[in-house]
Amino acid sequence: MGGNGVFDRSVASSLRLRSGMGLPVDFYYFQIVTIRMETGGNSLTSSPDGLKRKVYYFYDPEPVPARDKDICRFHADDYVSFLRGITPETQQDQLTQLKRFNVGEDCPVFDGLYSFCQTYAGGSVGGAVNLNHEYCDIAINWAGGLHHAKKCEASRFCYVNDIVLSILELLKLHQRVLYVDIDIHHGDGVEEAFYTTDRVMTVSFHKFGDYFPRTGDIRDIGYSKGKYYSLNVPLDDGVDDESYRSLFKPIIRKVMKVFRPGAVVLQCGANSLSEDRLGCFNLSIKGHAECVKYMRSFNVPLLLLGGVGYRIRNVARCWCYETGVALGVELEDKMPQHGYYEYFGPDYTCQSF
Repeated sequence: MGGNGVFDRSVASSLRLRSGMGLPVDFYYFQIVTIRMETGGNSLTSSPDGLKRKVYYFYDPEPVPARDKDICRFHADDYVSFLRGITPETQQDQLTQLKRFNVGEDCPVFDGLYSFCQTYAGGSVGGAVNLNHEYCDIAINWAGGLHHAKKCEASRFCYVNDIVLSILELLKLHQRVLYVDIDIHHGDGVEEAFYTTDRVMTVSFHKFGDYFPRTGDIRDIGYSKGKYYSLNVPLDDGVDDESYRSLFKPIIRKVMKVFRPGAVVLQCGANSLSEDRLGCFNLSIKGHAECVKYMRSFNVPLLLLGGVGYRIRNVARCWCYETGVALGVELEDKMPQHGYYEYFGPDYTCQSF
């Protein structure tokens, strides 16, 4: 989208991961987007004084890759070294290490694995850097949001936890950072990383019970200095827009009032949408995006990250629509022509449900 409020066609098209990875076909990402707001223009109000702001953004399809030392701010040196060196050709010689670091099945080895991790992590850390330097009010990395990765192991398609790395970057400037997760799965890796600190509060809305990763009980509230700084909202199958909104808004309103974060990170996993192949919630795109809109309304530096979704068309539609929400633009429902246009038949709309 340019300054005149017209979306570039490329916003509606997603970037598929390389077919050789062995990941689900529907594991899709968008490019990195940064949003800058300045006085003037015709977008939604983005400041408490009521002044309208002009919204700019730019694509950065080749973000600065995260360096080893950046990734090692959270992850163990030996784990990072393993990710850097493992290849499809050498993995059979490292079976013990594969098991130790939980790499295999859900987290397959593929050509360019470490470069992939550096790229998506670099996008999230770069977004945090831009927020810290006040180059923008909102930064977006739809390629990020891999919330299951742990300090010493991969988990469920997540190798490097870019969320933790971006929060650590935000903590360089802000005394308190809030993390909110609306993926259908519990944000276990992020919660675990900050479970004993009062500088980061984690709030996760997720399916609970006999469902991966089987964590996120309402009684899990943090430990030591971090006690009461982890908040879990376990949900049942079929939760719809109204039910989700009735929980999300009052909880987040109270959290924002009491915790008073200097910055917010919102993970927007699209597997909580209706019709997701592995999900079991019943959220519409607008219902999912209402969370983005509500977080935007607090006028706090905001980092939006992606995550996982298992239905190509809905993931692309969702993050395209939520980019518009972040920009303060109401998208036309009719989809413009673009490289992936045929995926969206027969209606060719930005919102299918």
